[in-house]
Amino acid sequence: MKRIVIAAILMMGLFTLQAQDKATDNQEAAKKNGPEIKFKTTSHDYGEIYLHGDGTYKFEFTNEGNEPLILSKPRSSCGCTVPSWPKEPILPGESSEIKVTYNTHKAGSFNKSVTVYSNSKTVILRIKGKVIPKPEEALPEKPTSMGSAPLNDKK
Repeated sequence: MKRIVIAAILMMGLFTLQAQDKATDNQEAAKKNGPEIKFKTTSHDYGEIYLHGDGTYKFEFTNEGNEPLILSKPRSSCGCTVPSWPKEPILPGESSEIKVTYNTHKAGSFNKSVTVYSNSKTVILRIKGKVIPKPEEALPEKPTSMGSAPLNDKK
């Protein structure tokens, strides 16, 4: 009797594992269908940039899926960060970019994000850096001799 019960339990376990494998295969097949956004990088460090300098960076991405990728309006974490994105669908295998511009009108460190919504998934892009004032330009100084007058050799 114990052998029958053990055999029945083992058979039920085997059928359960096969059902889970089929469910996993179906989930993987569903993931392969549709658009798939893939960024080269999702963060950028400007390092130090000058006050009123160029705070633009382009995040490149590719649609690695098998259906067109459509981006919704990306949202920035503040008004000082402005994203620009392609409005037309990105076909499978094609690449494009999201341009993020940080307004460098104020000195200091920054760490901002842009959330990209699409029909694939939501991705958060991050930028950081430090805005520093431009160094003052020093004019060259003419060497002077104290107490001497210019010489005029013409007689």
